[in-house]
Amino acid sequence: MPDASPWGNRGRLKTRQLLLVVALADEGSIHRAAAALNMTQPAASKLLRELEESIGAVLFERLPRGMRPTLYGDALIRHARAALGSLDQAHEELAALKAGHLGHVAVGAITSPGLRLVPPAVAAVKGTHAGLHVSVEIDTSNVLLEHLAQEKIDIVLGRLSAEHDKLRLRYEPLTGEPVAAVVRPGHPLLAQAPLSLADVQRAAWVVPPAGSVLRHRFELVFQRASLAPPANLVETSALLFITQLLEQSDMIAVLAEDVARYYARHGIVTVLPLEMDCRMDDFGLITRTDRLHSPAVAVMADAIRAAAREVYGVAL
Repeated sequence: MPDASPWGNRGRLKTRQLLLVVALADEGSIHRAAAALNMTQPAASKLLRELEESIGAVLFERLPRGMRPTLYGDALIRHARAALGSLDQAHEELAALKAGHLGHVAVGAITSPGLRLVPPAVAAVKGTHAGLHVSVEIDTSNVLLEHLAQEKIDIVLGRLSAEHDKLRLRYEPLTGEPVAAVVRPGHPLLAQAPLSLADVQRAAWVVPPAGSVLRHRFELVFQRASLAPPANLVETSALLFITQLLEQSDMIAVLAEDVARYYARHGIVTVLPLEMDCRMDDFGLITRTDRLHSPAVAVMADAIRAAAREVYGVAL
């Protein structure tokens, strides 16, 4: 039997209302949302009221200083973002047909594939699709997946963990990440090879922040060898700071092997001859299952898969 409710009549849901719902979620107040949409506040209030009456539910809780989405509001915001994103993609693809290019693709990557996998993939795409605009963001998996959920990026090269909604994410595994210890060129420990964990336990280390996966695995390496983890530590994930600190000290840093070898090739660090029985979890190519991907995203994803076959020897 056809749905006779007002919500069942999709014709009552206007694009302007979807824009307002998303603006309210982003801005937190009817005044700022109206300004963002170049509307008057009374017009925005009326549009919201009409939408709530049409749906038969309160979408935003009115607070003394702003507005907060209700359970119904959160649900509509999520779908409004997806619907508006699809409309944006439709406009982008139509414009691409007229202009003869494929539009825009945004890629997010954790550091290791950001150094080794993304550059050859982007170079290949730009070599065949000069009109394609590519943006690249390097960050942690959690930040990148949040940006993927917000439709700020299209493809993530990162890791999934238990808290991520795997039903809405498509994951194609690529490879794991071995870990290496690095020092400045000319470091005194380089003359003492081979080294054991006991030789470096009391050294000063540059390590990722507490709570990170790499920090946990680093500590496990020593614990499995019946040693207490090093206590003389500097905590940071900022690569430029790490390389500068190593240059000016005799500290040791723990890095993903791809990152370590990249800096070693450029003479910035030297990989320490130390067996680190430590490996990060696999990372992979992550996209959303609930989004219609543009040709630009498909082109970039294919280029990443091709680069992964070349770099990691994986079959995708």
